[in-house]
Amino acid sequence: MFTVICRVCSKELTSTNKTQCCGCPNMLVVEDGRISAKDLSKVLLLNSEKKVNNSRLLSNADLEYQENRRKRKVRKLDFEER
Repeated sequence: MFTVICRVCSKELTSTNKTQCCGCPNMLVVEDGRISAKDLSKVLLLNSEKKVNNSRLLSNADLEYQENRRKRKVRKLDFEER
């Protein structure tokens, strides 16, 4: 069970088994153990039982490889028809 505050409308929501919504343009929704909103940077998580891990999933080398891969050009192959 956790408590969330919407920074846009300053409404405080506590998670229960029912779906709750703040009703402002940010559309903060709290269901069972999930939080969703249009902009999560405008949401403040107060009492949480779980730790939030902000570590990156990809290392810097992986990100560089993906960036180089994205810049590759597509090769078009010409096939001879018979």
